[in-house]
Amino acid sequence: MKVEEWMKKSPVVDKNGYRYVIHPITDGIPYIEPEMLEEVVEWIEKEMPECELIVTMEAMGIPIATALSLKTGIPFNIIRKRKYGLEGEIEVLQKTGYSEKKLYINGIEKGSKIIIVDDVVSTGGTLKAVVNALKKIADIRGIFIAVGKGEREKLEEEIGMKIRTYVDIVVDDEIKILRSE
Repeated sequence: MKVEEWMKKSPVVDKNGYRYVIHPITDGIPYIEPEMLEEVVEWIEKEMPECELIVTMEAMGIPIATALSLKTGIPFNIIRKRKYGLEGEIEVLQKTGYSEKKLYINGIEKGSKIIIVDDVVSTGGTLKAVVNALKKIADIRGIFIAVGKGEREKLEEEIGMKIRTYVDIVVDDEIKILRSE
């Protein structure tokens, strides 16, 4: 597994007391190998339910959504960090373990059957905010995250949905792989 192989050699940095892993899938550093991206996308494609739109958050979910869209022929939508002021735009407050920003949802039609894909889930701040906003307009059929770094069960309870992760890790001074698909 390319994702797991790179995980074992990924550096861990401290961001104001938050242990942050620098990995190709989550940061694009040093680079994303095509085989690594294919690995994650093949897993999602195999597990994903029928949907009409793939949704991701800016920025590192974009490579996953792009590759999945190309593989499945299903279009994708990006929840952006920039406000456009379009009619129906939904503003979401994103709180992570190390920052707080606004995200903007545009272009998702009411009742759309969607899946959410992203690179990593840690504290769940971004995912909680996005899921809560999307539940009001869309039929969320599944959530697929490449790297799980946190209390997934607690987050699932909070959002009322199952979260599928490709690999789960714990980060201290080192990265410990708990589980991988």
